[in-house]
Amino acid sequence: MLLSAFTFARNTDKLYFPIKEAICSVLPIADEVIVALGEGDADDKTEAIINSIGDPKIKVFKRTWDPALFANSEIFAHETTFALNQCKATWCIYLQADEVLHEDDLNAIAEACKKYEHDLAVDGLLFSYVHFWGDYEHLVETHGLHRNEIRVVRNGIGVYSYKDALSFRKGNNEKLKVVKIPARIFHYGYMRPPELMGAKSKVHHALHQGKDLSVNEIEKPGFDWGPLGGLEKFKGTHPKVMADWINKFNWATSLNYNKPRLYERSPHRHLQPKYRLLTWLEKNLNNNREIFGFKNYKLVKR
Repeated sequence: MLLSAFTFARNTDKLYFPIKEAICSVLPIADEVIVALGEGDADDKTEAIINSIGDPKIKVFKRTWDPALFANSEIFAHETTFALNQCKATWCIYLQADEVLHEDDLNAIAEACKKYEHDLAVDGLLFSYVHFWGDYEHLVETHGLHRNEIRVVRNGIGVYSYKDALSFRKGNNEKLKVVKIPARIFHYGYMRPPELMGAKSKVHHALHQGKDLSVNEIEKPGFDWGPLGGLEKFKGTHPKVMADWINKFNWATSLNYNKPRLYERSPHRHLQPKYRLLTWLEKNLNNNREIFGFKNYKLVKR
């Protein structure tokens, strides 16, 4: 059995994506890693960062992003599907540039791929998410934030990236049939110095509106994560490949470690009273299952 990995990337160094760490986290179990590398700013170092890994299993495909696909972030799904279509293996594992696997979960992933290789009723494998917020010690868990998502898909059955590349569908907009496995995605998308967190938000918002902004040309407004004092503390270990990256953490003085007010006014969903109440109900009275939550997959029991 072979296992392909795939991702897409552009301007990762300028927007503080741990692309090297993401790729290195999957290399021990991948037979190939496909990277759809978008043409970024003139001083984008993404290609050099990827080449510095020095592993022949990594295959980079240089891409020019189509402006017609910028609106609603369709370009992300387009590039993800392109990368998936270059994969050769039965199973294909997807990581975005800010998603990292933990070494403790690699065996479970490989074993599940082997177990369900010939079970054609299984289209993919479902992972749980660990979302960090502000620093590497606090987690954000809130109603409406994905807690599980498809990260391994079966090749050759018409799977494609769905909407803004968070998930997958197949055929005529069919949800995939998936098995939940004991593997995690460590998501570091909210982990950047404030000025780069603000820049990333601006760039992605512009793409969603159909515009392509150079990171060099935008103002870097900073970012306010709000009070962290009410968030759950992370009790586990980070993936080993993240050690050097985490050591670069230098924005603690920009963070607010106080507890949120009862009626916190904030643009962040997890701080708003309605979502805080829903999250509390889900955690304490609903076995941590989301109330009226949307799922982009069909769980199957095996």
